[in-house]
This record gives sequence, structure tokens and C-alpha cells, in this order.
Amino acid sequence: MQVNVRDNNVEQALRALKKKLQREGVFREMKLRQHFEKPSVKKAREKAEAVRRARKLARKKAQREGAL
Repeated sequence: MQVNVRDNNVEQALRALKKKLQREGVFREMKLRQHFEKPSVKKAREKAEAVRRARKLARKKAQREGAL
């Protein structure tokens, strides 16, 4: 990951880097890797995340179709 520093403005570059890392999910993954997660718990979490993503996608699709 790379962020350009313009006009020696390190604070702005740091904010941009944090935003990119947040979008990529690096912070979330670091938090998950702090402690061991049992395979059964990991499987349940991933399944719940998939359900959440599917519901969100369906909600957005319904909203888009309702607006048309």
C-alpha cells in the first residue's frame, strides 16, 4: 500500500493511509488475529458475515428498484 506525501503534509498522508487500511479491512483483521479463534467460531462468524452481506445487497437492490 502506498500513499504520496504532498507539500510535506505528513498528517494528510497519514489520514489517507488510515482510510485505505480501513477500507481494506486491515485493522479488523488485526483485531481478529490478536487471539486464537476456534474453527467452529470462525465458521459461524464467517457465515453470519455472509448473511449480513447478502441482506445488505438485497436491501440496496430493493431500494434501487423501488426508486426506479
